[in-house]
Amino acid sequence: MRIRVIGAGLAGCEAVNMLTGFSLPVDLYEMKSVRKSPAHHSDLFAELVCSNSLRAASVENAVGLLKEEMRRLGSIVMEAADRTSVPAGGALSVDRNEFSSYITSKIKNDPLVTVIDKEVTSLDDDGYDITIVATGPLTDGSLYDEIMKLTGESDLHFFDAAAPIVSKDSIDMSKAFFASRYGKGGDDYINCPMDREEYLRFYEALINAERAEVKGFDKEIVFEGCMPIETMASRGEDTMRFGPLKPVGLIDPRTGKEPYACLQLRQDDSAKTMFNLVGFQTRLKFGEQKRVFGMIPGLENAEFLRMGVMHRNTYLNSPALLNNGYSLRSNDRLFFAGQMTGVEGYVESAASGLLAGYCAAMKALGMDDPYIPDAKTVIGSMSAYVSDPSVKRFVPMNANFGLVERIEGKFKGKNGKKEKNAAIAARSLEIIDRFSGIINNIKNSGEAAQYETR
Repeated sequence: MRIRVIGAGLAGCEAVNMLTGFSLPVDLYEMKSVRKSPAHHSDLFAELVCSNSLRAASVENAVGLLKEEMRRLGSIVMEAADRTSVPAGGALSVDRNEFSSYITSKIKNDPLVTVIDKEVTSLDDDGYDITIVATGPLTDGSLYDEIMKLTGESDLHFFDAAAPIVSKDSIDMSKAFFASRYGKGGDDYINCPMDREEYLRFYEALINAERAEVKGFDKEIVFEGCMPIETMASRGEDTMRFGPLKPVGLIDPRTGKEPYACLQLRQDDSAKTMFNLVGFQTRLKFGEQKRVFGMIPGLENAEFLRMGVMHRNTYLNSPALLNNGYSLRSNDRLFFAGQMTGVEGYVESAASGLLAGYCAAMKALGMDDPYIPDAKTVIGSMSAYVSDPSVKRFVPMNANFGLVERIEGKFKGKNGKKEKNAAIAARSLEIIDRFSGIINNIKNSGEAAQYETR
């Protein structure tokens, strides 16, 4: 049985890790040593091209619960994240270089993995029995054309962006201060407060700043969770103050008061030398980024270690094409994983790779109808959404409790939402623990395990 995974991003590495867990050898194709996409900078696997945050940590939040589900299923991404985390209040953030280095080392040192440094341009089987395509949302060229031809789809895409990173030593701490919103998680963020006049000057400069040209962006197909800051600003004078510049829960120690607006910067590496501008995804020209963002108090002389960039993301019309195990309906030996399936976010992308890897392993072991967690779990709700043929207007989506099957019970009052989410988490993790038991039984016996999940 020959298996290949195309792409060593988060989803591809997660799929490889799951496959080798079943003692299945895998050929992993990665093109970055040959050619990098516009968004990639490193030769490492599982590169985090945008933020270094994996978002909320609490299981009472959908993405936090998804992370815990993945931990219990043996996720390599969560293993790496927990080992390389940096302070980030109520979120899980990582040192992006240490994170990617950990995953790269573990994958390359797995004797069941053969890494092939080559760009794949065709989906001809080339003697492989099973293929997982995890080439990411920047898939282009001949492979993009073949996928579109294979699926019969037209051009599906949206635009994504990354925020700048600055040197900590270049931030003027006589104007900025360390704190977390409401003191949650310790003083994990650098905060740059603005009064009304400073904010309005920044706002006017931002909305009039020169943008970099991005082919096709005139259609303004933007994923709301990664909206460029200048696009957000164009929606109204106060839009940013209700978004990334929200001052609520932050007190400027110089005045003892809440500022009019406040930029937060999040630690980007374990050495605390690099900080990224939270929520400041942008497509401004590089010179304009330095000029306009340098108007924010504390960043006047900031050294930009990485400029913000924008790139186009491609995704499939998955509800018309995929099964809930991420295989193609017309070819159940060809799987897709990652953001190109329409899941959105680092953790969601990795989770799709984990489930695709599991289903591909079951196919390799001759189990054609494997157990897949249902929509009572976050990982199951995502696969259900991207494979639901009743979804006629498909758009990429983050993990959220709106996708998860409703739970019975009355949850009212001040703590009602929190109690409901806690109940959803408890129900989900019980199912995930049973699923983990199924996986371990198969690994130990090599045979299908019959397991009823109610």
